[in-house]
Amino acid sequence: MTSSLQLLFTAINQAKDEQDLRSQVVLKIGEYFAAKRWGIFFFDQLPLADRNFQKTLQIGLSIKHNPVVRYLVERHAPVHEALVVSPKVWTMICPRPDHWHVMAGPIVSDGQLVGVVGCTREQSMLAFDTQNLADLSAICLHLSVWAATVRLRSISTELQQQCYKSDRLTPRELQIAELVALGLTNAEIGNELWITENSVKQALKRIFRKLGVSSRAQMVAQLFATKPRDFQA
Repeated sequence: MTSSLQLLFTAINQAKDEQDLRSQVVLKIGEYFAAKRWGIFFFDQLPLADRNFQKTLQIGLSIKHNPVVRYLVERHAPVHEALVVSPKVWTMICPRPDHWHVMAGPIVSDGQLVGVVGCTREQSMLAFDTQNLADLSAICLHLSVWAATVRLRSISTELQQQCYKSDRLTPRELQIAELVALGLTNAEIGNELWITENSVKQALKRIFRKLGVSSRAQMVAQLFATKPRDFQA
């Protein structure tokens, strides 16, 4: 197991960007912990434009409702469900059969929680133990260093490009684009900004032309895909 862990460290440290990290590291993490489901999640990459997803996220990742998340946010330390609640309580909090056992670890950059490594197991599988937590802690340390160096440089470059694009938009156009990113329709945006629906349509046409895109999704991706967002658990 130690050699496998060293291979994971090497894969993390050699990842050139986030795509490389996901293709070279994520699968290895799932295999290492024999997980049913697993992943690396950076909060500024979560698809927040979907309102239904936002609602699910707010409940599932709520400090108030999820003690695993509360432990993670407050302590910046790896945790599994048995560390904070009884099995009976956990099944009431999360009744999903593929989340019977869960384990999560923090990715920290500049003192802030910027992401999570998560693994789950089914009821028929062994629960996560203290050795799993120790190994996840080591993995998260390497991921945190990676996030603070390689990923931060990549995001800085992309943000510079996005700032150039957003500077070409008027304050009103940026306001409309932000509401589109939140999932509002043209009519809802019009009501929010006290303008007509047609004014919203015309503004979007101008934004599309300035950015060289042809859809709302492309516009949101260009302006906000890697823009850091505050994570509210």
